[in-house]
Amino acid sequence: MDTRRLILFVIFSFSIMLLWDAWQQHAPAPVAQQEAVQTSPADKPQENGFKLSQGARIAVKTDRYAAVIDTVGGDLRQLSLLEHKADDNSGPYELMSDASADKLYVAQTGLKGDGLPTHYVTFTAAETNYSLQEGQDTLEVRLTAPETNGVAVDKVYRFHRGQYLIDVQYEIKNNSDKAISPSVYYQIIHDNESNQGSKMMPTFTGGAYFTEADKYNKVKFDEMAKKDVSINAKDGWVGLVQHYFVSAWVPQSTAERKFYTTKLSEHDFSIGTILPVGEIAAGSSKTVDAKLFSGPQAQDDLAAAAPGLEYVVDYGILTVIAKPLMWLLTHIHELVKNWGIAIIVLTILIKAAFFKLSASGYRNMAHLREMAPKMQSLKDKFGDDKQKLQQAMMEMYRTEKINPMGGCLPILVQIPVFISLYWVLLGSVELRHAPFFGWIQDLSATDPYFVLPVLMGATMIIQTFLNPPPTDPIQAKVMKIMPVAFSIFFFFFPAGLVLYWLVNNILSIWQQWAINRMIHAEAVAKKGHGK
Repeated sequence: MDTRRLILFVIFSFSIMLLWDAWQQHAPAPVAQQEAVQTSPADKPQENGFKLSQGARIAVKTDRYAAVIDTVGGDLRQLSLLEHKADDNSGPYELMSDASADKLYVAQTGLKGDGLPTHYVTFTAAETNYSLQEGQDTLEVRLTAPETNGVAVDKVYRFHRGQYLIDVQYEIKNNSDKAISPSVYYQIIHDNESNQGSKMMPTFTGGAYFTEADKYNKVKFDEMAKKDVSINAKDGWVGLVQHYFVSAWVPQSTAERKFYTTKLSEHDFSIGTILPVGEIAAGSSKTVDAKLFSGPQAQDDLAAAAPGLEYVVDYGILTVIAKPLMWLLTHIHELVKNWGIAIIVLTILIKAAFFKLSASGYRNMAHLREMAPKMQSLKDKFGDDKQKLQQAMMEMYRTEKINPMGGCLPILVQIPVFISLYWVLLGSVELRHAPFFGWIQDLSATDPYFVLPVLMGATMIIQTFLNPPPTDPIQAKVMKIMPVAFSIFFFFFPAGLVLYWLVNNILSIWQQWAINRMIHAEAVAKKGHGK
């Protein structure tokens, strides 16, 4: 096979693998159909025409959150992350909001049972403003529902200093003369249009759930629109995933539960879980606990919040490679204190790991470069007789002990690592608004002046001069266009990813140039010795 064609095949294969992995990353996993449990949880809450009513507003401020709770349902209607900036740096990042119909994100809970408070019931609170004070580790917001049928219910939020975990507790006092058996549900409402990424860099926003039996599953809004999800499970959590951030309801009960989705309107959906509280005898009380994780997809925080929550940082089929790379990148950052420098150091370490493998490929390409005059003479000799030309070239490869595939096979081996690092850099919230130096103040955003993409294109042009020249004129034209085409694509890629490719290219140029020089010296010496 002609080496140039093989290289083009490698580039094509690499692109296909990127697209395939992207599809695996963002396409929904098949919704698992678990076996029905013996005691089925109660049906999901019914919606009779979706309408998000408003009552009094309760402001909550902690070291990590600025939140708004509505007295209708005790919903968490607004949630800003104070340690994370908005995309345009205009203020804190607003994760939840009910301010706009086309950008809806709300956390709701409720109880099901005769007269018990659902997310439609209006609660009361002692204050309208709550703030975590200096030296205070926990902030409690207590909401009280109207007592109905002798049952008193308080809904209690507890925010904790330094945490993205919110405790949500129901305190149920059965003052009636008969036992009750309520159910509790937790759900998130979100629209299907916001936070979808760009056309060049699409990201997944949609539902997700985890069980020990079926592990991590994603549910796209398109799937929710076609059919409601209804799955009985013995454990697990349910939530809403978007690029860099996640909200997940984690019931603390061990009761069997049902995961569900509901299409509320043309653009609004709910995803949640419902589970039985158990019997509460007359004159007795019971508390029902859950945790709401709502914040950035930082691996340590996710792993501590709930089993399986760390899977929301989804690296696709190459997780086994990507996770160690992220671990290494994180530890490098702890030493150098700059994510851009950490990417450079990681690139050097990866290049060092593949140094010998790359060297064998570059040697092969260097030998082919030295054989370019002979290849051209063969082409001049056999003209349009492709069969004889191929036979003559294969004979020359055997005589000179050159493997025409040797320059490409090392690249194929490294492709999984390249793709894994691609997803690590694309999905790491740690790089969001992380500065490098100078004009690059956000490694997760594009280079504002396109300096890195242009430099990367220049390195690709240099590499084409170091490679053996194509014998086919069409292939020669394609190889000249490649650097320009790739540079245009990288104009839309995060600066951190372009930085990795740029450093990798510079190291490759250095290694290939050194080997070309060595092989050329050997070829000159061989010719001199032959004389």
